Parts: sequence; structure tokens; C-alpha cells
Amino acid sequence: MFRRLTSISSAFVIALSAAAVNAHEFWIDPVRFSYEPGERIIAATRVGQEFAGMSGAFLPQQFRRFDIVMNGKATPVEGRLGDRPALSQTVDGTGLAVIVHETTNYIITYETLEKFRNFLEHKDAMSILGMHTEKGYPTENFKERYSRYAKSLVSVGGGAGRDTRVGLETEFVALTNPYTDDLSGGMAVQLYYDGKTRPDSQVEVFEKAPDDTVNIFTVRTNRDGVASVPVKAGHRYMLDHVVLRPASGADPDQNTALWESLWANMTFGVPAGN
Repeated sequence: MFRRLTSISSAFVIALSAAAVNAHEFWIDPVRFSYEPGERIIAATRVGQEFAGMSGAFLPQQFRRFDIVMNGKATPVEGRLGDRPALSQTVDGTGLAVIVHETTNYIITYETLEKFRNFLEHKDAMSILGMHTEKGYPTENFKERYSRYAKSLVSVGGGAGRDTRVGLETEFVALTNPYTDDLSGGMAVQLYYDGKTRPDSQVEVFEKAPDDTVNIFTVRTNRDGVASVPVKAGHRYMLDHVVLRPASGADPDQNTALWESLWANMTFGVPAGN
């Protein structure tokens, strides 16, 4: 049993590392976005591309936080080591349930500067490339540290309530409740980093239709860090944003991580009748 769980853990770490190099996403993927009171909420943690990816197991050594926040109360997600999907739990009461997941740190190695350039271009962070050159950093086999900060909005018994900041280093906060509010003007979200709003920043949007086709587009936050996402009834959505910054303790001579990326993610569904 221990050997099997070790294999599961190793495989997921490898997948996370490979995914980061290719700018893949990490997200919380509920089986449904709407539940009746007393029903068990079931959700996978996934890493992949274009809203499709492998399901991770419940492995406490790989996350710093895994909670369900509802009506101002945070309840830790409980599970057995190796459970897949990672979340299968009921919550007390009704309202807007926000699943919160923060991973531990991971390290990846960029074999070439071109791979790093492609990642920066994709995530609208090309200023980092100039800093890399100015510092005289190596152009091959250099490291980056990264971590993931994911939220998912789920309706329990109608889903009344509001999303709030939950203390993640970078996070999306939904200003619109997709289960109770008028979405004709779009879904409004506010992006935070280090306790402050994040203006003029790219948000990548993944829109999955009922037939599982995926449309990908970007929007930008305004000066208050707010972005408006056009949405369609019956579709699932994933929002993704990456913060790039110098890594603490960066030392190319010691082969430590030179850069650090923090990935904010949010998933939600739009009811078919909305």
C-alpha cells in the first residue's frame, strides 16, 4: 500500500513539474457546481491543459491548505491518504461554498531560455526576461519555484452568499455570485496579490461548453484589479493568472531557484437557466 501511494505521489509531482514548464493549469474540478443540502460535494484537483487533466489524490504533504469556506466558516477537507477524487465531503447549512486549495512549493528546471521565454510570453510577463538577462543569469538548466492557489465556487441549497478574500497570497475574489446574480453583464472578479489589488493584469479564461469543447480567451483587470468575464448559460469556467517574481535566496552559483511563480485559479459554473 505504501509503495502504491508513493507511486501516486511521485507521478503527481512529475505531472505538476512538467505542467508548469508547459504553462499548464492546476484547478479544482467539482463533479457538479450545484448540490442539495446534505449532499456530498465531490471534486477533483487537476493539473492539465485546456480544461482537461489528470486527477490528483488526497495527499496532505502536497498542500498547505484545503478547506471549504461557507457562511464565514472554514472547514478543513478531510480524507484518507490517496483518496481520489481528493474531495468528497458534506457541509453544514446552505449557501455559497468556496473550496480553497493551496499547494506546497515545487521546483522545475528550464533546459533552455526559449522555453522560459515561451512561458513568459504566454503569461504576459515578458519583463522578467529582461531582468534575467540584466542579472547575467544562465540561459540553460536554471530553476523556478512555483505554488498554486485555487478556489472553486459551489452552490449548496441555492448558493446564496458572497465570496470573500480567504488569505491566499494571490487569489481571485468573485464580486458576482454566478448562482444568484444577473450575469447579463458578465462575471466580475477581483484579483489580489500580496494583500493588494492587481491592476492591468492578464486573466486567462477557459470556457467549457456542455459538449466539452473549450474556448480560451483573455481579459484584463482594470485599475482596481477588477475583470469582467463574459459568460454563457450552461458553461463551466476556469480563470487563471500567474504572478512572476524573483525567488528569495536566488543564487545561480548555488543552483537555487532564480524565479518564483504563484498561480491564482478559480472555477465556477453558470446555471443552464441563467
